[in-house]
Amino acid sequence: MHTLKRILKWAGVSLAVVVVLAGALLAHTWYFKPLSINWFFNRVMIEYAVTDPQLLTQLGFLENLGIRRHNAQLTDASPERDRWVMDKLRRDLETLRSYDRDSLEGQTQLSYDILESFLATLVDGEKWRFHTYPMNQMFGVQNGLPNFMITVHKVEDRVGAEHYISRLNQFQRRLGQALDGVKRREQLGVIPPTFVVERVLNEMRGFAGVPARENVLFTSFDEKLAGLVAIDEISAEQRDELAMRAEAAINDSVYPIYNEMIAYYESVLPKTAGNHGVWALPDGAEFYDYAIRLMTSTTLPADEIHQIGLAEVERIGAEMDAILRNAGYTDGTLGARIWQLKEDPAQFYEDSPAGRAQIIADYQTIIDEISDGLDPYFDVRPKAGMRVERVPEFREEGSALAYYQAPSLDGSRPGVFYINLRNMGDLPRFGMRTLAYHEGVPGHHFQIGITMELEGLPIFRRLLPSIAYSEGWALYTERLAWEIGFQDDPLDNLGRLQAEMFRAVRLVVDTGLHSKRWTRERAIEYMIAHTGYGETEVVAEIERYLVMPGQALAYKLGMNKILELRAHAQERLGDAFDISEFHNVVLTNGALPLDILERVVDDWIASKSD
Repeated sequence: MHTLKRILKWAGVSLAVVVVLAGALLAHTWYFKPLSINWFFNRVMIEYAVTDPQLLTQLGFLENLGIRRHNAQLTDASPERDRWVMDKLRRDLETLRSYDRDSLEGQTQLSYDILESFLATLVDGEKWRFHTYPMNQMFGVQNGLPNFMITVHKVEDRVGAEHYISRLNQFQRRLGQALDGVKRREQLGVIPPTFVVERVLNEMRGFAGVPARENVLFTSFDEKLAGLVAIDEISAEQRDELAMRAEAAINDSVYPIYNEMIAYYESVLPKTAGNHGVWALPDGAEFYDYAIRLMTSTTLPADEIHQIGLAEVERIGAEMDAILRNAGYTDGTLGARIWQLKEDPAQFYEDSPAGRAQIIADYQTIIDEISDGLDPYFDVRPKAGMRVERVPEFREEGSALAYYQAPSLDGSRPGVFYINLRNMGDLPRFGMRTLAYHEGVPGHHFQIGITMELEGLPIFRRLLPSIAYSEGWALYTERLAWEIGFQDDPLDNLGRLQAEMFRAVRLVVDTGLHSKRWTRERAIEYMIAHTGYGETEVVAEIERYLVMPGQALAYKLGMNKILELRAHAQERLGDAFDISEFHNVVLTNGALPLDILERVVDDWIASKSD
């Protein structure tokens, strides 16, 4: 008995020591330079995430631990937090560079390089943090926040409903902070193009110009409440009470700030100076050079990119011309002849609810079909599912034709391919396969889905973006699908070439708008002439480029780099080249800047050559 007491006493003391030491180690890791660089990698992400409740909601992993309080908060967008973020970026970069990179190996060294590239680019961008338009027709806070509430915030029980209402009551604060930021930009001479202000005004007037119970924030919430009643999660009386509180929040918090934003943009409209690129902003040329670097992870000058685009437009145009001539379309510009093809009623779905339901079902069929035929080309696939949905109607006017939303980290929310059904004339059948492959399988869904499921790597490797990599991959898979036989029909191949032409034209018009001072109208005319896309879609695209300088360059430059690396690997490895292995190298390291991707592929080639 005496021995047992001694053992328990010794164990108790040891446990206390362990707890003290663990606490000290945790404090050191959190407040000072961590002893392990891997601990530092995780701290970088955790520090940021815990201050961003909307990001935590999007990631979705805390809910598995029973932690949900963040779902009741909207992210702070105050100047104080903005300064904290910039200070954190500088501190993190300094701490990262204090580690000895040469002593690191394998994925750890790769993690170092990726994080250094990301942090350095953002730190260098501090000068340009006000060269943006937070209220814009594409991804402005005025439409992004409602979309977040509708598509990301979960209402699975009474708690989720309470959190939804809590967030509605914070619209006044959150959007007020955004409005203050827009006013700050005006003081610095950063005023949006005229069309941006006009479109955002129309959008906000429509959004706030209906009774609260007709607003999408209410109707979406009420539908979710009805679902909870149906499964006996809440009672009908509770539904009525929650609905009344949501209505009050919209009237008391949401509508007042939208009316403030409307009044402000009405005062800004007369001050706008036409539909210009960023060349018109203070130090606009220097800013565009930074935007190219940020979006493409290259330092190519705008003039060189412009020339690459012109050459690609000529090459792709010749291939499209041959298909059109064989199909009997011989007169007019390339765009005009594609338009003639698009006038064939057989190319379109019925402009009705039934037609819209059918096209969504057919997109899903296309994705399911190619999924069944990819085994020889991919031995790594995402576990998360994927579905096709319509872009929410209130966002259709200013939204792109299609886009992809990533699954949640915990797999509870699948990836979604959103298709814009505002105009069924923008969706000819000959372009459907290419669009499905790009946004879905094996495009964004494979690239993003696999990245989010990577194990054994710092969490930032699953979350950091590299637009040239991700969009380049998606465009690469359009060509891959054709190479392996999923676009044998000449018109399907025309759809592929049209999509590639679209991205080549982007090289021309983005640099034209922001560097060569093209007008909005000239860019629209050029894109219509060479792509055959409808005016509605082209206008939306050109206006997108004007508020997202450099982003449109990422697609074709990224695709060209991946094709270049594949050709290089095939040449070096000969019969030893395995395309599924090549795809593994490209996909299983997360989103990489193009220069780092090149190095990773070269290392793989070297390892295969040994």
